[in-house]
Amino acid sequence: MSAALPDVGEALAPLLGRVPREQQPLLIALAERMAAERYRGWAEEASAAADRAQLLACAEREERIAAKVEALSPEAAALQRDLLAKHPELRDVYHSLFAGRPLAEQLTIQARGERLGAATWRSFARRESDAGRRDALLACAELEEQSARVLEALLEARA
Repeated sequence: MSAALPDVGEALAPLLGRVPREQQPLLIALAERMAAERYRGWAEEASAAADRAQLLACAEREERIAAKVEALSPEAAALQRDLLAKHPELRDVYHSLFAGRPLAEQLTIQARGERLGAATWRSFARRESDAGRRDALLACAELEEQSARVLEALLEARA
């Protein structure tokens, strides 16, 4: 594995910096859906049924995170369409993290991204005064941690 793998946070930081803070969770929710697509792709390529099932469960968690975040904003769909129109580079930035890399490196990058995602949702939760919204964001953090643990276990099994 190469020593210098790309960092999800560093790759997305410039983009997030151009988005108003209150819309950042919705932009991240779009990235969560992209991650779900990536998990489904890995699942299709997995030779072991158990690995396939675990990767599909990760995809489902990414979709649940996105749905929880989107549910916090009554205008989520319109805002996300606007965000994608203003920042079409999101897909390219996300995909460039993984392009041309062996599976183990991709899983490592994603596992690190899941840990960062958990920290990010906790950070948003700390700033949230509404208990229901805070709980939803903390639930997202736990879902991220679950997927990180799955990826780390898959990597350990490959070692």
